[in-house]
Amino acid sequence: MRVTARGAGLAAGAAVLLATGLVFGYPHLVVLGTACLAALLFAGGYVWWRPRLTVEREVEPDRVMRGESSTVTLHVGNTSRLRGATLIAHDRCGPAAVAVPLLRLKAGGTTTASYPVPTARRGVVAIGPLRVVRRDPLGLLTLSRGYGGTSTVWVYPRVHRLTAVPTGVSRSLDGRVDRVPHGSITFDTLREYVVGDELRHVHWRTTARIGELMVREHLDTSLPRLVVLLDDRRDAYPDVDRAGESARFESACEAAASIVMAAFREELPVALRLAGGAHAGGKGSRGFLDVLAEAALHGPAAGLDEAVADLRTRKAGDTLVYLSGTSADLGRVATLRGAYAAVVAGVFGDGDAPGLERITVLAARDGADFAAAWDGVQTW
Repeated sequence: MRVTARGAGLAAGAAVLLATGLVFGYPHLVVLGTACLAALLFAGGYVWWRPRLTVEREVEPDRVMRGESSTVTLHVGNTSRLRGATLIAHDRCGPAAVAVPLLRLKAGGTTTASYPVPTARRGVVAIGPLRVVRRDPLGLLTLSRGYGGTSTVWVYPRVHRLTAVPTGVSRSLDGRVDRVPHGSITFDTLREYVVGDELRHVHWRTTARIGELMVREHLDTSLPRLVVLLDDRRDAYPDVDRAGESARFESACEAAASIVMAAFREELPVALRLAGGAHAGGKGSRGFLDVLAEAALHGPAAGLDEAVADLRTRKAGDTLVYLSGTSADLGRVATLRGAYAAVVAGVFGDGDAPGLERITVLAARDGADFAAAWDGVQTW
């Protein structure tokens, strides 16, 4: 419950009138002070009444590309059997509040309201709960209550179609690339034996050393495996404004989404890693795009060195794509040339990025420019 400026003034006036009237014996002042106090009590009882509402929210769709449409539909019902309601309601939609008119909502009645979700910016939009504000007729007190649950809308980066994909160090066995080499099934790691494993894969030397059955796990390297490293450090984007936003970072997110979707279109394995530690993998594109929608710039705590070291020790593919807003850290990424057959760096900004040995550097202004530079590479 919040006391308005008018309510605070009335409360102060009631206190002065009552004190003056009681101390100096002025009954008229006591009557006026009592009337002011009665008005405050009436206002408190009026706003304390809780309307019996049911709120159902539908969001369709809840995952969209930047610029596409998404709509919230609210179904608000008055479950009271006797009293109607005329209320002021606002539904939270990201940082803003959307007015929802609830005029003359009859007892047992239901009203429907809808509004568009702002999708001009990439990110995660939190929706709800519905806040109903009760205000007394004199404007002395207000009380806000929440109704219904919350929903979330993921606004994905814009995807630019990439027609070219890296072929990797090994060629595909399914006919997409000619000159297919043999022997692409290679050893990957050792793991504990589980029921159903073939005994011919048991590594007897390790089994004898640790006392448990250990089997060899092999990996098919015939398909190119892409690893996308997105730099989400604030220091990597010189154009960060006071609100913490960067046009270069948005372009890098668009490039990452474009690469991921191109890999899924070509049925190629892909992994996504952010310098801050977030990562995505698996067979569905939704997890990748969710991570990119949630991506935000972080401070110095999010280090690139840790990500580079992790990618070196736990190699996840044969083609690494590094995306950043500056070329200052290309030297650190260049240390991965021994672990990955191909290293590609996308640098977003106005200037030209320096060339490095055995690294393909693509300088781009935005996501569309990156897509054109990517398709222009002749060595895929």
